[in-house]
Amino acid sequence: MTLDELVLQLRQVHGDALQAVVLYGSAATGEQVAGHSDLNVMAVSDTITFEAMRALGQTMRAWQEAGHPPVLELTTHEWRSSADIFPMEYADIFERHRVLHGSLPLEGVAVRLSDLRLQVEQEAMGKLLRLRRGVMVAGTDHSRQQELLRASLSTLLVIFRAVLRLNGERPPRDADQVIASVSRTCGFDAAPFTRVLALKRGTAIEVRDTQGVLEGYVTGMAALVAYLDRYTPPQDAAELSPVIP
Repeated sequence: MTLDELVLQLRQVHGDALQAVVLYGSAATGEQVAGHSDLNVMAVSDTITFEAMRALGQTMRAWQEAGHPPVLELTTHEWRSSADIFPMEYADIFERHRVLHGSLPLEGVAVRLSDLRLQVEQEAMGKLLRLRRGVMVAGTDHSRQQELLRASLSTLLVIFRAVLRLNGERPPRDADQVIASVSRTCGFDAAPFTRVLALKRGTAIEVRDTQGVLEGYVTGMAALVAYLDRYTPPQDAAELSPVIP
């Protein structure tokens, strides 16, 4: 299933209730790696009926079978009122989205940096715990170790970009630059993360290097969590507002 076919199906099922279909993340800004990057799609409708969900079943299965994550479906009210509980995701959508259909309601939607700081620390700690568990499950299996690294990077880059926003920076589009900036800010070695980025882009990590890269990766994540634990946002922290593409 193609992106155009997905949009057509969403329009047919939701009808006039469909306010917007949005592509967000790396694909929205041309940063995606063919065959390695997700196509993240959000649909915003005035109502989401049970009948509509059932009618979209085959479409959603076909979309996921094509290798894409599930479509994020929100009502218009949910989209307008959820920036406080999903600030990290909203901040990323604000800066990196492309409207495929309709108009995304943006008036009055903003992210408070205090909310962002709380979610970023929670997500980073959760990521560290999952990485440690993944290391134990992978054991000495180098293929499992590399898959653990490859699968974790996209979420990690979202966390990294949020850390830069906490410090008043607009994250660069280039992922290498994001890694370099966050590693300087938080005091960890960028090299393991750039190696994993290259792995996701198709450059293999030698078997003999895999364990060292994984160890540095986990060590860097622990340093990031420690940095966020110490971090206190400024008293006059501003809100993040949408960037109109």
